[in-house]
Amino acid sequence: MRYTRLTKEQLEELHPEFVNFLATQSVDKAEWDKIKAQNPEVAEQEIDVFSDLIWEGVLTNAKYLEHYSRHHIFLFHCSDIHMQTIVIHSLVAEVDFLTKEGLDWLSDNLFTDNVEIQKGQKVFVDERNDEIFGLVRQGAILCDGDLYRQMENILE
Repeated sequence: MRYTRLTKEQLEELHPEFVNFLATQSVDKAEWDKIKAQNPEVAEQEIDVFSDLIWEGVLTNAKYLEHYSRHHIFLFHCSDIHMQTIVIHSLVAEVDFLTKEGLDWLSDNLFTDNVEIQKGQKVFVDERNDEIFGLVRQGAILCDGDLYRQMENILE
């Protein structure tokens, strides 16, 4: 398995897509129920293949990610060949970007000496989707890129 198996909730949400996936392999509901009962390892393999297909599609279309921690906000913009980053760092130990108060503090202090902002760029060394998946595994979330674009405009 290249990525990770979808959760039960994700699989339930993607039930119609999973049914279509099985149909492309000429597996109907009766056949699927038989596979689950008689060959659970085969059923698990099918779920793993489906999970990888879903992840591959999601990661291929991923353009923006965000990752929040107590003192940092990492904003990522991914192209086909590189990833641009904007890192926002609070120099005040008491500030916690994981809280509403911390984000309110940031909006009031963005242009003060209490906040450090860095921009960077990195060419993908490994497979693009694997690197993006690595960020997701570390807690990054896929997003629409509004915050990245706002920060980019502010920094220009």
